[in-house]
Amino acid sequence: MPVKALLFDLDGVIVDTAIYHYQAWRRMANTLGFDITEEFNEQLKGISRTESLEIILAHGGLTVSENHKLALATQKNEWYLELISQMTPAAILPGVTDFFVAVKAAHLKTALGSVSKNARLILERIGMIDDFDSIIDGTKISRGKPDPEVFLKGAAELHVRPDECVVFEDAVAGVEAAKRGGMLAVGIGLPSVLTQADLVVPSLAQLTLEEVITLSAVE
Repeated sequence: MPVKALLFDLDGVIVDTAIYHYQAWRRMANTLGFDITEEFNEQLKGISRTESLEIILAHGGLTVSENHKLALATQKNEWYLELISQMTPAAILPGVTDFFVAVKAAHLKTALGSVSKNARLILERIGMIDDFDSIIDGTKISRGKPDPEVFLKGAAELHVRPDECVVFEDAVAGVEAAKRGGMLAVGIGLPSVLTQADLVVPSLAQLTLEEVITLSAVE
């Protein structure tokens, strides 16, 4: 099927907010009496805030009540919001702006597919809120990646079929979600990590829209 729509994850594809998540999660862990490393933080990419909290608490060997979990997640998000509220267009990753110029010229539909509940705020801060025809974020879904819900809802809002979509993802869970949804997946990162992706590049700076169209033709 010809490509009609491109669906993008936010973190690690459009911007890199991993450092802000790490700083906020580490601050929370420190208040609980233990620490987490940047390496540990890698496993939190692409999953929800609730799931991330569960992993961190297990890492610290802690069991807390549901009310305490809610309070911790809320506090972490407040710290995270403080950090991302300072973001500017300078935070846009290399190659993104030029790639979107090409996408717009080709009249392809675009959607954001992110589990983040702060996606709109980030897009507003970096000046890209109008670059997406649809925004599916953590406020619109009930299941996180690798469940394909976020991308299937994006396709539905764009009025295209899943096999007419290409997803851009930096996380293993995100690539799996795309494939489970019947979509092509372009991985942003390492081929050795994103093994399920149909194509892997270091960033959008190393990718042309023509390559994406060709990928679809091959499939």
